Amino acid sequence: MGVSSFLKLVEKIGNKIPSVTELFIFILLIVMAVSCVCSYIDFPYYLINADGSKGEQIVIKNFFSFPYLLDLLINSVKNFISFPPLAFSLVVVFGIGIAEESGFLQVLLAKLYSVTPKRFVVPMLLLISVACHMHSDGAYLFLMPMAALLFLSANKHPVAGIATAFAGLAGGFAASFTPSVIDPIMQTFTEKAAHIIDPSVNINVLCNYFVSSFSVIAVVMLCWFVCEKIVEPFLNENLPLDKDCRGFIQNEITPLQNKAFFFAFGVLIVFVVLLVFLSFPHDSLLRGPSGSLTEKDAGLMKILVPLLFLFFAIPGFIFGKISGSLKSLQDAINAMCSSIQPLMSFIIFCFVCGQFLYVFNESNLSKLIAISGAEFLRSLALPPEITVFGIIVFVGFLNLFVTSATSKWAVLAPIFVPMLMLVGIAPELTQAAFRVSDSAINVMTPLFPFYPLIISCCQKYCKNTGVGTLSSIMIPYSIALMIALTFSLYFFWFFGIPLGFESHYVYNLQKG
Repeated sequence: MGVSSFLKLVEKIGNKIPSVTELFIFILLIVMAVSCVCSYIDFPYYLINADGSKGEQIVIKNFFSFPYLLDLLINSVKNFISFPPLAFSLVVVFGIGIAEESGFLQVLLAKLYSVTPKRFVVPMLLLISVACHMHSDGAYLFLMPMAALLFLSANKHPVAGIATAFAGLAGGFAASFTPSVIDPIMQTFTEKAAHIIDPSVNINVLCNYFVSSFSVIAVVMLCWFVCEKIVEPFLNENLPLDKDCRGFIQNEITPLQNKAFFFAFGVLIVFVVLLVFLSFPHDSLLRGPSGSLTEKDAGLMKILVPLLFLFFAIPGFIFGKISGSLKSLQDAINAMCSSIQPLMSFIIFCFVCGQFLYVFNESNLSKLIAISGAEFLRSLALPPEITVFGIIVFVGFLNLFVTSATSKWAVLAPIFVPMLMLVGIAPELTQAAFRVSDSAINVMTPLFPFYPLIISCCQKYCKNTGVGTLSSIMIPYSIALMIALTFSLYFFWFFGIPLGFESHYVYNLQKG
C-alpha cells in the first residue's frame, strides 16, 4: 500500500468517527463508567510526597455515584469558563477578525509572499510557526488563518499551509530558538522532582535550550519534505478547494491599500518598540520577581492574550479606516461578531471537554494511568539509551489521550526524574526526552483541544474537511517530528554537547 493510499484509508476511517464534540461526550461517559468499575479495585500504586516518602494510595472516585455526580454539576460552569483554550479563542479571535475583515492580514501576507521565493514559502512558514511557540496556545488562533492565506497567495493548498503551521507550532515545544512560558513551568516541576533525591539540585530554566535550538533545523527540513512530497500532493488529489475560497486571496494591492498598510504597520512597529522600551528596565512591571520576561509570574506573560488582541486589532482598524474597508467603529464591532461565527462549534466543544478533563483528573484515572505505566517502564531496568527511548515511546502513547504537557509532567516528573536519577540519568535529560514525544504526537490525536478550531479553519476552504482528514495528513508530520527531535537529542547525547545552560546527562549518585 502506497503512502497516498494509506492516508486516504486513514481519512476514510477517521471521517466516519463522530465529530470531536460527540467523541468527547462518549469518552466522558466511558471515563465515568471506568471510574465506577475501578472504584471497587484496590490498586497498589501510591503518590510520592515531596520528601520522597510514599504518599497516599491512588483511589479511584466513582463519578456515577451521587456525591461525585453532584460535584460535577456544581463545577460544570467553572469547568467551562476555566477551560484554557476558551479564553484565548474568544479574546484573540476578536483582533484577528478586525485585521482580516479590514484586509490588513491579506495585504501583509501578500507583501510577505512578494519578497519570498515561492520555493521557500514552506520553510519560511515553518520558521514563523516555530517562533510563534513563544506565544503559547494563543498562536493557534492567529497562525492558522495566516498560514492558509499565505499558501493561497502562493497558489498552494491552504489546508497544507494550516497543517504545516500546526506541525511547526507543535514542534516548537521541543524545537525553538526562543524561550517561552512553558520553559519555567517545566523547570519548576523538574526541579521539585529532583529534590526528592537531592535537595541541592538546581535546574536552569533554559537547561534544554541548545538542543531545542538545534532541533529547529531538523524539524524545518523534514516537515518541508513532508509538505512538498507527501501532504500537498495528497490534498491536491483528494481534497479539492471550494470554488469561492479564492476570494480570500489578496495579490493586487491598490495605492490606497499600500498607503494604509504603511501607516498601520508603522503604528504596529511603534507599539512593539514601546513594549520593548517598557520591558527593558530590570525592575519593569512587565518582568517577574526574578527579573525574567518569560517566567510564569511575569507581567508580560499575564497580559499576553490582550496584547495579541491589540497586536491585530490596532493596525487592522487603522488600515480599515484609511483604506475605507471599515467606515466606523461599528464596522469593527461587526467584524468581531463575524469572527465568532466559525467558533460556535468550538465553544460547545470547550464545554464538553472541560467536563471530561475534570472527571478524568478528579477521578484519579489520569494518575493511575501515568504511574502504572511509569512503574512498568521502571521494572524493565534497561540501559540508559533504551530507557530514555522508552520514555519517549511511553509519553508518546500517553499523549494520544492526555495532551496537556503541564498536567502530564506534573504527574510524571515525580516518577521519572527521581527514578532515572537513581540509575544515573540527569533530570535535564529526562525533561528533554519528555518534550520530544509530547511535541510530536499532539498533531495527530483528535483529542488535542485545538483540533476543532483547526478543523473549522480548514473548512473555510474545504467544507468536507473532517477529523479523519486532519488526522491523516498530520500523521506524516508526526513521524517527521518524532524522527527530527529524537535524532537531535541523541546526536547531542552521543557527542556530549550540552543540552542547554548548566545541563548534564549523568547524575552523580555520590552527590545524593
